[in-house]
Amino acid sequence: MTSDLLAPLNPCQRDAVRQVDGPLLILAGAGSGKTRTVTHRVAWLIRERGVAPWQILAVTFTNKAAKEMKERVEHLVGRKNCKGIVLSTFHSLGVRVLKRDIERLGYKKNFSIYSTADQVGLVRQIVREVNTDSKKYDAESIIWRISGAKNKLIPPTQFTPNPTDDVDMMAALVYPRYQSALKAFNAIDFDDIIMLTAELLQHHAPVLKHWQERFSYIMVDEYQDTNPVQYRLVQLLAGERQNLCVVGDDDQSIYGWRGA
Repeated sequence: MTSDLLAPLNPCQRDAVRQVDGPLLILAGAGSGKTRTVTHRVAWLIRERGVAPWQILAVTFTNKAAKEMKERVEHLVGRKNCKGIVLSTFHSLGVRVLKRDIERLGYKKNFSIYSTADQVGLVRQIVREVNTDSKKYDAESIIWRISGAKNKLIPPTQFTPNPTDDVDMMAALVYPRYQSALKAFNAIDFDDIIMLTAELLQHHAPVLKHWQERFSYIMVDEYQDTNPVQYRLVQLLAGERQNLCVVGDDDQSIYGWRGA
């Protein structure tokens, strides 16, 4: 007898929903039902495999998509059966991890997250400190270079500027000072949310163990848009179990400009 969770799906989608152990890559075009497959897979884990909701992590790229995914799963299995499940963006997940253990990195738990305006103000201040001709440099361009480095897991000590690019050279001067200033203010920026989360998991075994034990099954929607630091984060969480399902369309990346 076919489960009602499988009834609306085509044969390939059904196979993906039932294949829950080990790694799984789903590639399909826009409008082919990728997200529906993910939501039915989550529901299948809960209802047919008896997996506790809190052991499931599903990640997507926007708060709207995460909210819609949660609503779909609740519709399939009931809200009371979704208690503890984490359906979120990468950044919401990162904040969750950091709030628990950021003190291991030398920050206080009541850290703040800098807005773009905060970043611009701080970078302008640092540029004035290191260069008398500060008007020559655009703060947003420098922040862009620093952001690109963070999305590739490149810390200040390993940032290698292009010697023919004045902005790159200035970014190399600003980056370490910028990070030190953020830490002094007990603040992080948007890119730090993921970079510091990956750092926590990579260098603090008890933290990694906690989250690997928490999430037995991991799914990532719109996987084609992941950048190197997000990819590293997913691999760390999946661990040896590798109960990891990634869903994407390699012809549809919209975040290439962010390092995806």
